[in-house]
Amino acid sequence: METNILAISPLDGRYSSKVDYLSQYFSEAALQRYRTLVEIEWFIFLFNELELKGTKKLKPTELRMLRAIYEQFDTVSALRVKEIEKTTNHDVKAVEYFIAEQIKETELSEFIPFLHFSCTSEDITNLSYACMVRDFLERELMPMFSGLVQELYAMAMNYKSLPMLSRTHGQPASPTTLGKEIINVVARLENELCMLDSCEFIMGKINGAVGNYNAHSVCYPNVDWVKETEKFVSSLGIKFNKYTTQIEPHDSLAQVFDSIKRLNTIVMDLDRDIWSYISLGYFSQKVKEGEVGSSTMPHKVNPIDFENSEGNAGIANALLEHFSAKLPVSRMQRDLTDSTVLRNIGSAFSYSVLAYKATLKGLSKCQVNEKVIKDDLKDKWELLAEPIQMVMRKHKIENPYEKLKALTRGKSGITKARIQSFMKDLKIPESDKKKLLELTPEKYIGLAEKLVEEYELKIVSEGGCSGSCSSCAGC
Repeated sequence: METNILAISPLDGRYSSKVDYLSQYFSEAALQRYRTLVEIEWFIFLFNELELKGTKKLKPTELRMLRAIYEQFDTVSALRVKEIEKTTNHDVKAVEYFIAEQIKETELSEFIPFLHFSCTSEDITNLSYACMVRDFLERELMPMFSGLVQELYAMAMNYKSLPMLSRTHGQPASPTTLGKEIINVVARLENELCMLDSCEFIMGKINGAVGNYNAHSVCYPNVDWVKETEKFVSSLGIKFNKYTTQIEPHDSLAQVFDSIKRLNTIVMDLDRDIWSYISLGYFSQKVKEGEVGSSTMPHKVNPIDFENSEGNAGIANALLEHFSAKLPVSRMQRDLTDSTVLRNIGSAFSYSVLAYKATLKGLSKCQVNEKVIKDDLKDKWELLAEPIQMVMRKHKIENPYEKLKALTRGKSGITKARIQSFMKDLKIPESDKKKLLELTPEKYIGLAEKLVEEYELKIVSEGGCSGSCSSCAGC
């Protein structure tokens, strides 16, 4: 903590304990490790798959030795790469020289010239970023969102029948149920997660200095380089992009950034709604011994987790917005502006993770106050103005909206007696009048409960579970 307290970024300071594990994907050392992986796997591919003239079939012991270089890549390895970079002033070349050092005293030393063969730096870098983003999505983001969605799904099921006052424009509106409002969020998140769940759309290339296999075709003209490089890129779990300049244009990464931005926006929307419901007393928050809500007002229990989540999601989205707008744009065959931008994707993802963790923490502290929710709704008889005027329309009674407007708009103290008196005077069939007279604000929830139950049936019928999109047959 003595070091962290001096950090410029809160990701490395105040919040380091919550996100420092993400350094395995997004730190400088992680980028070096991913680059080492790509360089070595390309080297192996040239030998064992393409069997290029001048190479040899690598033995299992040699394969293990080569792969150990990236599998055992640690801080010492990373520092060595940085030391080499002081001389090369080129980070990718430093990785190449680092690998050369590792095999210099082995039987493979004569093949060192095949390291980085026909590659431009971007061949290695674009695949490295593709792999790191894929790994983060699969190992961190998707499981975390699965937990968030399942938490919300359980809440929706538990409170699918609890009538609740809606507030359109912040004003009392037709009733809903708490469960229906929560399942709306679940459906939005799962729709977006289904789009993000398949990482096959993350694209990569390894086609040389300007994307035309210039050096490849000069050295080995009989190799079908397009076919073979597609095989290599696919072997990394990345979709092959045949048409590029020196750089892979980052369109697919922009898709990822935009998708996560939409997820973050949904989370922010949830944060604000829960914050509002807490302020109305619909939710109370569990009190933790020793915590302080306000430095001067001892009674305060502030919804700080949802505020923290909203703030961090907003920072993440500001970065993601820039990434998706900037990265697909490059002057002619290559400029270097993407390099420094790409180094910041870990910050956007880390702020996103902070937001999700804060929302989960906030939800774990929330307790539903059923009495407050019911009491807020039970005397809102003016809400029945909507179904009354619709039944009047059904029977072609003149000016139904205007009559209900005169009865209720801006009026206080709209009582059950007043509403039912109006109902009784209506010239409509007794069967419809009976239905209206049986209505209460609590009963006027439409299909809210059924919609939640249908979502539950959808999950069961697809053989998956909420928040686990990879097992969802519908996706």
